[in-house]
Amino acid sequence: MPHVNTEGRGGTTPPRDRRSIVVGSVTGLLAVGAALGAAELAAGLTGSVSPVVAVGDVVVDATPAFLMEWAIALFGTADKLVLVSGIVVVLFVAGAVLGVLALRRPALGYTGLAVFAAAGLAAVLLRRADDPWAAAPVLVGAAAGALALALLLRSAGAVHGPGRKGPRASADAEAAHPQVGPAEGPGRRGFVLTATGVLAGSATAGAVGRWLPDALGGAGARSRLALPAAAEPLPALPAGTDLGIPGITPFSTPNADFYRIDTALTVPRLDSTRWRLRVHGMVDEPFEIDMDELLAMPLVEADITLTCVSNQVGGDLVGNSRWLGFPLADLLRRAGVRSGADQILSTSDDGWTCGTPTEVVMDGRDALLAVGMGGEPLPHTHGYPARMVVPGLYGFVSATKWVTDIELTRFADEKAYWAQRDWAVRAPIKVMSRVDVPAPLGRVPSGDVVLAGVAWAQHRGVDAVEVRVDEGEWWQADLAEVPGIDTWVQWVAEADLDPGQHTVEVRATDATGRTQTSERAEPIPDGASGWHSIRFTAE
Repeated sequence: MPHVNTEGRGGTTPPRDRRSIVVGSVTGLLAVGAALGAAELAAGLTGSVSPVVAVGDVVVDATPAFLMEWAIALFGTADKLVLVSGIVVVLFVAGAVLGVLALRRPALGYTGLAVFAAAGLAAVLLRRADDPWAAAPVLVGAAAGALALALLLRSAGAVHGPGRKGPRASADAEAAHPQVGPAEGPGRRGFVLTATGVLAGSATAGAVGRWLPDALGGAGARSRLALPAAAEPLPALPAGTDLGIPGITPFSTPNADFYRIDTALTVPRLDSTRWRLRVHGMVDEPFEIDMDELLAMPLVEADITLTCVSNQVGGDLVGNSRWLGFPLADLLRRAGVRSGADQILSTSDDGWTCGTPTEVVMDGRDALLAVGMGGEPLPHTHGYPARMVVPGLYGFVSATKWVTDIELTRFADEKAYWAQRDWAVRAPIKVMSRVDVPAPLGRVPSGDVVLAGVAWAQHRGVDAVEVRVDEGEWWQADLAEVPGIDTWVQWVAEADLDPGQHTVEVRATDATGRTQTSERAEPIPDGASGWHSIRFTAE
């Protein structure tokens, strides 16, 4: 008596249909994985970027300013990871759907891969048209994805014989050959073996692609780069710059702890032996220099604190280091800046642009084309092989990492990346202070309680720091020593406190007499303002 399958009535999915959905989903997921792995490998071989990064760059460029600011506030330094992860998730979800459809109509799967490839190529043309190899990862990834899809469909029994097309033909084939396919016997084992091979190949290609930039020169060139000594080395930091109070931010920030904020979805891994900087625009004598020429110039050292405009009141997007580099002013004098060129438009290797006021760089401050940080070559995350460092301005108008191009122009003619999104164009750093000790919501013994923290007002210097407890009277804190006006300063005070909860507030005054305002302002468009306060308990 023939078996009658009664499943599927009342909304129940037949087992064979469920198996088809699972097999199709796995097929699509693995095809997308093969495309991404091969694209990563091609990117590593050519020194270009993966299609995911190219698409991510376009997404960032097209994102409205208010949405970008919301994302930065919500995700902080994890915003890049969230974006890249979101793009990958969308690709895999779409791939799973295409895989299910491709089991019945393979052409739909190949069409979907072609659409993904077209989107990747469009992203490349929008952001990296000057890179002759930029399209290679997209094309290689599409080819690998199509090959993986063909292999997986064949092993799944979804490639029909001549003249048999469409869902009805597939159903007829299943009725005529019930043992063929991944559900039973050899067919299932064949599919599993094919899927395992595709997965292993994709993972290997992706891992090798991620490793290649370092192996082919990026990290290796950095490890071999020997920085020359400064023409006039700075003396050691003055005694007393670091108060040594437990919990206070150290005066010098270790490179590994220095904050990182930029728009690069993946850290550029440049090879210093191939790096060149072009200086052009409104100048008398445009020129280019390479790393050998830069290192042969008389380099200088400078102690400078950098601050990100995204830093909230009391935030930690600020750090201090001793930098080594060549004075930007001397570089511009070599080119001969023409009258009216009020903007230095610098460009990063990843295409990000920054507009810096020319008069600020030329006014005598220690504005550098830096190659060293904390006694070693710049880390890749902080701009290796060269970056700009300009004290007194927030980083988005002064601190271009991975810099490859400097153009003298006018603010009226060219808008940098964030200026296009209505952020400030000149953005001097506001005087700011922060409480580090006691820790927020911490517990300390009552009696004499140590209060401590840091304050900054780069290129003006901090003249005084005041504290108060429980909205009482302000009194002056003691300041540590500093090597100059371009760094932050540690401060310390003591208060005799009874047991219970207390609130401490801090404010600073810079050397021009401007006292930190209590008025709260968000970081965008030109820096946060307000007094930092913390609550703690004395026991």
